Amino acid sequence: MTVETDVVAGGTGGKKGSRTLKPSRCAIEQNVLDSLVYRGIITLSDMTAAVDESVDGAIDLEALLLDRYAVPREALGAALSDFYQCPYLPYDERTVIDADLLKTLNLDYLRKNGWLPIARRGSLIDVLTSDPHDLDRGWDVRRAFPGMTIRYAVGLRRDIEQFLHLATGQGPRGSIGAILGELVHEIHREAASDPVSGGIDENDSAIVRLTNQVILEADRLGASDIHIEPYADRKDMAVRLRVDGTCFTYMGIPAAYRRAVVSRIKVMANLDIAERRKPQDGKIRYRVAKDREIELRVATLPTAGQDEDVVLRILTAKQPMPLEAMEFSSATLQAIQAIAEKPHGIILCVGPTGSGKTTTLHAILKHINTDERKIWTAEDPIEITQDGLRQVQVHPKIDLTFAAAMRAFLRADPDVIMIGEMRDKETADIAIEASLTGHLVLSTLHTNSAVETVVRLLDLGCDSFNFADAMLGVLAQRLCKRICAQCKESYYPSRQEYDELVQGYGAQDWPTVGIEYLPDWRLFRGRGCEACNRTGFKGRVPLHELLLPSEEMKQLIQARSRTAEMLALALAEGMVTLLQDGIRKTLQGHTTYRQVRAVAMK
Repeated sequence: MTVETDVVAGGTGGKKGSRTLKPSRCAIEQNVLDSLVYRGIITLSDMTAAVDESVDGAIDLEALLLDRYAVPREALGAALSDFYQCPYLPYDERTVIDADLLKTLNLDYLRKNGWLPIARRGSLIDVLTSDPHDLDRGWDVRRAFPGMTIRYAVGLRRDIEQFLHLATGQGPRGSIGAILGELVHEIHREAASDPVSGGIDENDSAIVRLTNQVILEADRLGASDIHIEPYADRKDMAVRLRVDGTCFTYMGIPAAYRRAVVSRIKVMANLDIAERRKPQDGKIRYRVAKDREIELRVATLPTAGQDEDVVLRILTAKQPMPLEAMEFSSATLQAIQAIAEKPHGIILCVGPTGSGKTTTLHAILKHINTDERKIWTAEDPIEITQDGLRQVQVHPKIDLTFAAAMRAFLRADPDVIMIGEMRDKETADIAIEASLTGHLVLSTLHTNSAVETVVRLLDLGCDSFNFADAMLGVLAQRLCKRICAQCKESYYPSRQEYDELVQGYGAQDWPTVGIEYLPDWRLFRGRGCEACNRTGFKGRVPLHELLLPSEEMKQLIQARSRTAEMLALALAEGMVTLLQDGIRKTLQGHTTYRQVRAVAMK
C-alpha cells in the first residue's frame, strides 16, 4: 500500500495547508487511515509520520503500519473492508486455491499487481486484491476471465504474497498449505485415468504428510474430534474440528483426494480399505512428540456417492485431575469428598456424551486411591490411567460386557468398582447389588439431570427399595464455554440482563446470591482475539448439580414418586441446579449466561 501526497490550499472541505491526496487510489488509502485514527488504532501524529515516510515510495505504507506502528492485521483489514464494502480475507494456509484459475496467468505479474483468483463457483470467480477500486486492475481481471462474474475480496499485499507462495507449493515444508499446494499441482501432473483418486493412493508421500499434519493441528488446537466429510460431486472434501464442544470447518481438501485420505486413515487404523459398504471402527496410536502419544478412536460410515465419512475421537493419554481442580463449589466439593469416603454404596455421574463424566469419576478415584483399597474399573475405552487401578477394557464382541466384567470383579476381592456406563438393567442390578454387599460402586449414565437419573433407573426395572438404600449421590454435569483469558473484559450489563439472571436463578432463591443491581455492577465477556479464534471463548468450565438422598428423598424413591415431587424436595433441601451453578459462575466471570443457557436449559 503506497501513498502519494500533495499539500494544497483550500479545496472542498479542506483547510489551507492540510494534507490531502490526489484523486487516485491514494485518496482511498487516506480514508482508510482516517478510519484507523477514528477507531483509536493509531494516533494522528503516527499516521502523519507513516505517510511522510512512505511519500517517495521507498518504504511501503502497509509494512510501516503493521511493523513499525503495530497496527493489528485484523484492524487494518477491517478498515479496508469497511471502505471497499467487500469482505476482508486474511491469509490462511488451509485455503485451497483452484489451480485451474492460474493456468493462463503469470505469477510474477500477479505478485507485482497485487491480485489473485481464489476459487470458481459456476460462473462466479472470487478474486482477492489489495485495491478493488483500481480500474486498470479490474480490466485485467475481466480480460483474464471473460464472461465471468467477478466477486472481490480485499487483502493485505503481504497476505496476497503468501497466498501466491501457497498456490505454488512454496510454503514451509510440512505445513498444511505447502502440502495442499503440492497436491493441487499433482492433479495436473498425474494421469487422469481415475477421475476419483486422481492417480494418487493412500501411500503417496503428500497424502501421508497431509493426514499426519491434520492430526497434529487438531491436537495443537485442542480438538476432541476430527470429522472427514467427502462429497459426491467435485466439491472439496471438508475437514471439521470440534473444539470446546463446537464444530467448525477447518480446511478443504481437493475432491480428487477424498478416497486417498480416507484410505490412509483406514490403513493407520488397520481397517479394510476395500470395504466401503458398511461401518468400521478401530484405533490409531499416534506419537505427536518424543515424550507424548495420543490415541484416536476411528469410526467410518458409508455415505452418499459411494464415499465414506470418517470421525476420529482424540483420546489424550492424560493423568487424572485432582478433585480440587475441577471447580466444584466448596459445598459440593465437601459433599463429594464425604460420600467418596463411604465404604459402600453407589455414586452416579450423569450427563450427555462429552460432558466430563469419566474425568470426574477418575478424579474421585484419585482421591480415594490408596494402598488400603483394591480398585477395579471396566471402561470402554480406557481414556485415563493411574497407578493403583486395575483397569479392564470391555469387548462386547467376545461377550466381555460391563455386566460380565462386574460379575468377574465381585470374585476378585474388590473394595471399589468403577463401571464406565450403566447401559442396561442387568448392569444396573449387579451394580446396586454390589453396592449393598459392601462395595463402593461408581458409574455413569446418560440422563439430563440428577433427579431424572433416579426415575430412569426405576423405569429400567431396578428395585426401588434397593436403589434407595444404595444411593450415596447423583452428580449431574455439563461443560460450558469459558471466557478467553487473553481478551476477557468487564462491562456494565443492562437492567434487562440482571432481570434475566434473577429469573433464571429463581426469584425466591436470588437473595442467597446477595447481588443487587447497581450502576457500577459488572459482568464479563470475551472481546475476541487470535488466541480464541476471535470467538471470545477458549476452554470450558464445568457446571454441577449434586443430589444427596435424605430420608424424605429415600421415601419418595421407594414410593416411585413423580420427577416433579422429587425435584421440589431436592430444591427445598438446598440442591443447586445446573442452571443456578452456571449463573454463579457467570457472576464469577468464568462464562456468560447465554452459554450457560445453551447447555443447562432443558
